[in-house]
Amino acid sequence: MKTLFNAIGNLGAATRKNIDSVGLATLFLLRIVCSFFTGLVSFKQVLKQIYFIGNRSLIVIIVAALFTGMVVALQFYDTLVRFGSVDLLGSAVALSLIKELGPVMTALMVIARVGSATCSEIGIMRNEQQFDALDCMAINSYRYVMLPRLLAALICVPILTAVFDLVGIGGGYIVGVHIQGESPGAYIQGVMDTISFKDVLVGQIKSLVFGLFIMWIPLYYGFYLHLNQKNMGAEGVSNGTTQAVVMSAIIMLFSDYIVSSLAL
Repeated sequence: MKTLFNAIGNLGAATRKNIDSVGLATLFLLRIVCSFFTGLVSFKQVLKQIYFIGNRSLIVIIVAALFTGMVVALQFYDTLVRFGSVDLLGSAVALSLIKELGPVMTALMVIARVGSATCSEIGIMRNEQQFDALDCMAINSYRYVMLPRLLAALICVPILTAVFDLVGIGGGYIVGVHIQGESPGAYIQGVMDTISFKDVLVGQIKSLVFGLFIMWIPLYYGFYLHLNQKNMGAEGVSNGTTQAVVMSAIIMLFSDYIVSSLAL
């Protein structure tokens, strides 16, 4: 009986801790958003973060998109040829990339490259008490440190998603036309006839939502690293970064389902 009570108590404590974390993360995001209206945003810092998130992720996105499009085209071709519908290859590749694979794969690439680096940087700043120093100098750390990163993510992730979609469709063209021998006109016409503005809009809305979570969660884990005394030092930064990346990916996939269900 005592074991049962202990289990219930542990479950209640874990639930309360998770609810507290959700509330703290929400307040953290609200403080960042409010800082946008309380003073001027450093345009230089925003450009610096756009370069870090966008330009330095571009090669990774292009390579991932090329091979993703080639694999998707290869798999769809193998399926469509059984039903005599090879002319639909361009439509199938474009729809799958624009509505689903493009936003999700782009988000995962950015989480792996940018989310981990951001959480580590903010965590190290917390361990070195740099945020305390900013507070002593009356500098709003939310507006100076957090907001430029969040704005840059909201700008860059939709653009990177569009690049992923275009390169992925090009990769599908390489496989479908140059390797499998489909008509170039049929592939391109299938893409043009099938894709609608709504499909593109859904993909861009997803990428915008993903950009929010990609930056919000690593910033939160890094900024509040000090609340858990076990997460101090180099090992703590490593653990916090791992948790941030995993949580970002899980919440991103969950939000993907939510947006997809609302868009249908």
